[in-house]
Amino acid sequence: MDFFSNLLHLVLLCISFSLIFLIYKQKSTRAKFPPGKKGWPVIGETLEFGMAGKRGTPEMFINDRMSKYSQELFKTSLFCENMAVFCGASGNKFLFSNENKYVISWLPPFFLKVLLPESLENFSPEDSIKIRRAVVEFLMPETLQYFIPIMDSMAKKHLETDWSPYKQVKVLPLSMKYTFALACRLFMSITDPNHVTTFADPFALIVDGLTSVPINIPGTNFNRAIKAGKVIHQELLEVIQQRKKDLLSENNATVARDFITHTLLALDENGRSVMNDLLISSNIVGLLLAGHDTTSSAITFVLKYLADFPHVYNEVLKEQMEIARSKGPNDLLNWDDIKKMKYSWNVAREAMRLIPPSSGTFREAITDFTYAGFTIPKGWKAYWTPHSTHKNPKYFPNPEKFDPSRFESNGPAPYTFVPFGGGPRICPGREYARLEILVFMHNVVTRFKWEKAILDEKITCKLSPIPVDGLPIYLKPHNHIY
Repeated sequence: MDFFSNLLHLVLLCISFSLIFLIYKQKSTRAKFPPGKKGWPVIGETLEFGMAGKRGTPEMFINDRMSKYSQELFKTSLFCENMAVFCGASGNKFLFSNENKYVISWLPPFFLKVLLPESLENFSPEDSIKIRRAVVEFLMPETLQYFIPIMDSMAKKHLETDWSPYKQVKVLPLSMKYTFALACRLFMSITDPNHVTTFADPFALIVDGLTSVPINIPGTNFNRAIKAGKVIHQELLEVIQQRKKDLLSENNATVARDFITHTLLALDENGRSVMNDLLISSNIVGLLLAGHDTTSSAITFVLKYLADFPHVYNEVLKEQMEIARSKGPNDLLNWDDIKKMKYSWNVAREAMRLIPPSSGTFREAITDFTYAGFTIPKGWKAYWTPHSTHKNPKYFPNPEKFDPSRFESNGPAPYTFVPFGGGPRICPGREYARLEILVFMHNVVTRFKWEKAILDEKITCKLSPIPVDGLPIYLKPHNHIY
């Protein structure tokens, strides 16, 4: 009797599992995935995505698929991952508003292999939160206001040394040199040009490697990028160790209060350090990468548009000269001066609308969810991009026109102008970038007028968009005296 009873239970159990499987299969069959195509096996549409950037038209990859499939959402396959691309203001709002509920931040594994030490390649969400919190706390307004005079003095010295002696310069490499040196000064208190170079040279290799085919064999850009990442982390760990020694010394009151010191002194509720040396190092790599690429790209294209539109340049010059004439001969810029640069910031924002310094970022679905009537399964990746809104006539009439007045009064509608993202994951360095751009604008326009040496210079994209020849310009120094 026991045998037949057990057999019956086994049959009933098999039937139950079969029903569960059929229900699951029926449910998955009914799931309505976003429209679109995944392209080639394994690589998907990664090549098309990369080529659009290389041609300087990353928005075409997005716009073509929005026109073909949906203005709200489409699927593709990038970096060997199923990808849902969220489009328009509502798509941006949805992703920005549902961080940690439906999605979390994600980067392609080959990015992590280059940017993180080997022991942190599978770092936890808690580590990610620690890294972001440290940056947010360090870049608070009360800290940033003390950066402004340093930014101003360094911009003056940079222009005097690397611009004034020459009749023609290339804006991109010089803006990279300035923004990277400034980042080294403010985040690590490194001022020696040779020491700065020990970081800058490997960073150039990293950028080349992150935008290449990720094949890790000797001689490839990707392999060189991995080696460069190791060099940078080793150098950073030495700096951090030295800073620890300085803090333990009797004269620790004179230790620089930069990002390294800030994180070393940050303690949790139990009095323990909130981050280990490797996390601090990884944090600085992210800050330096932004200083090396995105901000320098933004500055470069601001100067491009000021050359293209003399009437815009004249208005910026007028605003900046009023500030300059209000200062003493040795006075440096301060927070109040920055607040007066309203038109200049509108110009910078319009430049970033037309040529965003970042093409967007990725998320990972942590649960199944629906958007616009479509199912996004757990494990899929999501992507948002400013290219779905910045030149969309629905949000910006006559979108190809350079028009800083778009940002007057209330400015663009929410979630349409997103060069820094939005929501809980909005770029923590956005205010730092604003100060850096405005301080540089002030110094360059009050010292020079300029003309482009190449009228129709092409644009390409690496991590950020760049002019292919570096934006060579002819300098025309002003004769005025404040």
